[in-house]
Amino acid sequence: MELKHLRAFVVLAQELHFGRAAAQLSIVQPALSMQIKLLESGLGVRLLDRNRHSVTLTEAGRVFLPEAQATLHQAARAADAARASNRGEIGRVRLGFVSSVLPELLPGLIRAVHQRYPRIELELKDMPGPDQAAALKNGQLDFGLMRLPAAYLGVQTRAVLQESFVVALPADHPLASQQSIQPADLLKVPVFILARRYAPGFYDEFVQAVGVPLEIASELGEFTTMLALVSAGLGVGVLPQQAARALPANCVSRHLELGAFRARTGLAWTKLDSAVKTTVFNLICELFGE
Repeated sequence: MELKHLRAFVVLAQELHFGRAAAQLSIVQPALSMQIKLLESGLGVRLLDRNRHSVTLTEAGRVFLPEAQATLHQAARAADAARASNRGEIGRVRLGFVSSVLPELLPGLIRAVHQRYPRIELELKDMPGPDQAAALKNGQLDFGLMRLPAAYLGVQTRAVLQESFVVALPADHPLASQQSIQPADLLKVPVFILARRYAPGFYDEFVQAVGVPLEIASELGEFTTMLALVSAGLGVGVLPQQAARALPANCVSRHLELGAFRARTGLAWTKLDSAVKTTVFNLICELFGE
């Protein structure tokens, strides 16, 4: 049973006239008659009654018609999906991310993918940079959004976000009266920072940029935990600007003066070996290219 035979039957069943059906199919009437005979022979069922004056559906033909139409519709859908996949417009992309991209970058990416490529599914995984790198190399992730610099063998990166740093403070902290804070202002103040094991390159560059010995109260894995401790009055937290957009009660933030130094987040990948990966890569570069 071939699709062209089903198509011939459906058109003939709708027209109930060999001449008009053949014209619609752009074939000659003898070819149409042969296709119908081959279909009926393959099924072992007579689908149409025809004579010189009329063409009518048999009972079997009336039952077969909606099934044939559904088969043609599904075949068209399958062909469309294959072409869309070849264009990189359909598929699943696994994306790891660090929590600091949640306020703005990640929602913007999700929204753009949904609007432009509604058949691309983003599978999102919240994980630190070293775990992302391992998942990229063993094929469990397609892309990562991690803090830079990130030197992992076989993993490529490019910056997609640069942010200044802020200090999160209890609202009644003496430093809260200042519009901005110098690193020297943090001497002898308990400070919470991101743990080195979650972003070693990021940590080392930050410590170098601060240039003064900080009294580190704790190194943490999540900025949300850091802000909770700040809100409880247990110290101050240093974090990228976007990560401080949703401050808890009793917290304020002040700009930390670090000159030209910025917290950088990068897109990470190992290879662009599929059309859908290339589509998402190009979209991220368009939206957040530095």
